[in-house]
Amino acid sequence: QEISDIVEKQRIFFQSGKTLNVEYRINALKKLKKVLKERENDINEALKKDLGKSMFESYMCEVGLTISEISYMLKHIKKFSKNKTVYTPLAQFASHSYIQPTPYGVVLVMSPWNYPVLLSLDPLVDAIAAGNTVILKPSNYSYYTSLILKEILESIFDEEYVSVVMGG
Repeated sequence: QEISDIVEKQRIFFQSGKTLNVEYRINALKKLKKVLKERENDINEALKKDLGKSMFESYMCEVGLTISEISYMLKHIKKFSKNKTVYTPLAQFASHSYIQPTPYGVVLVMSPWNYPVLLSLDPLVDAIAAGNTVILKPSNYSYYTSLILKEILESIFDEEYVSVVMGG
């Protein structure tokens, strides 16, 4: 029942149209990037507890790649969200054809245990950049990392925009 309530709240939030605004998405990604940099040591500790990863490995394989993905999306999000003109068939010569990027709505991201930060946050970043709302289900096997991700995401996003669901 809890998950159904979250999905319904996210559908309502998505239908409000707030996530269609590119500036709204950019602000969300900037917040996430800032908090990831601030909480990097906490994330490293959690990865050490769960998987025995060193600080170097945590940055190179998890946090650094996630920050890089956010930077990439921030640089390209306006281009990705623009309409793209395509060929118009001769029979419709008086019209204009284009492809319009449109978000799906509510997105579920389920992540495995082996790269819990990267494989949780990379798809989340892309889903936010596309204009979706996100439900994140981190792995049970990386408990401490899942807890820190939940704490971080709940501190910057409302439940109707990004929600973390723990458990089996």
